[in-house]
Amino acid sequence: MRLRTQTPSRKGVPALLAAAALLAVALALVAAAGAQDLNSELENKRSELDSKQQQKGVLSTEIERYGTQIDELAGQVAVLRNREAAVVAELRRVQARLVRAKDRLERLHRHLHAALGVLRHRLVEIYRSNEPDMLTVILESNGFDDLLSRYEYLRRVEEQDSSVVGRVRGLRNQTRDTVARVEDDRDRIAAKKAELVRTRSQLEARQAELDAVRDQKAAALDQVNDNIQRLEGDISNIQDRIQSQIQAATSTATAPLPAGPIQGGESSAGLIWPVNGPITSPFGWRWGRMHEGIDIGIPSGTPIRAAKAGRTILAAYTGGYGNYTCIDHGGGLSTCYAHQSSYATSVGDTVSQGQVIGYVGCTGSCFGDHLHFEVRVNGAATDPLGYLP
Repeated sequence: MRLRTQTPSRKGVPALLAAAALLAVALALVAAAGAQDLNSELENKRSELDSKQQQKGVLSTEIERYGTQIDELAGQVAVLRNREAAVVAELRRVQARLVRAKDRLERLHRHLHAALGVLRHRLVEIYRSNEPDMLTVILESNGFDDLLSRYEYLRRVEEQDSSVVGRVRGLRNQTRDTVARVEDDRDRIAAKKAELVRTRSQLEARQAELDAVRDQKAAALDQVNDNIQRLEGDISNIQDRIQSQIQAATSTATAPLPAGPIQGGESSAGLIWPVNGPITSPFGWRWGRMHEGIDIGIPSGTPIRAAKAGRTILAAYTGGYGNYTCIDHGGGLSTCYAHQSSYATSVGDTVSQGQVIGYVGCTGSCFGDHLHFEVRVNGAATDPLGYLP
């Protein structure tokens, strides 16, 4: 028995082709939806990263402020330590002066004791001898010469007695003044030293408190830096996944088209400018992140033309890109157009070079009307100026 191989009829071929086309469109829609979800996730991660960067800036400022305050307190503590050292030195000088004053007081006490002894002895002698007064001496004198001699004797005795009394009084006053002065100096310096110790203790306590707060802020900053590192890793991972999805949605020729020199008309890479306007922001790092295209300043509503013929693989609102369109040109090369006010093409459409595929606007994250234009090779963003004339 011979088996027959069935072949599709001619009528069935168009149906198969239509089904294949529908399948391709469906796959493109799935890829576009996936790219849109990833871009939304990417924008969320970038927003979170911006928030952490701002938090890092605030923490860094606070740590710097606390560091400045701690340095100021450390300077004040150092000044107080120097002042305290000076007070201690002054206290030592007063204590040395007190030692000398103590020796002097001991001498004064000895002299005062001796003077008091002389005074007591003199008083006793006066009491015992019943010395005559001046009138008795005059009346009992024998002649003028005897009178003068007796008068001179009494005067000297009186002067000696007055000298003894004055010396006793002076020694007493010196003793009292010396003790009072030394005690005042010692009390004053001790009080000043105690005040310095209290002030230094307060400053050191404040310094320790600020150290603790600064350490807390530093720990929080370390945590924020860890979060930033994690978010940057997440963003890099999402960008790789976006690149993979775009690469999967584009044609897979053996090699991408080469980047041509910048020149007028059509470049050697086969691209033309999508709009006619100045570049307001180039490709590269901007505000701490990669700017994956160029911004071309152009009024809202300006038609955007396809830089090269190809197939629309993405036309959807995509996070910070706003209304976002990507066209596959084959050979792993694709171009993308962001912030459009409206679309002029749909996923799966075939577009020719120069065909209007949308209109300039400011949807998504932007600060004014412009076109964000990207060139991607196997999904990876590259500088468009290397492919434009």
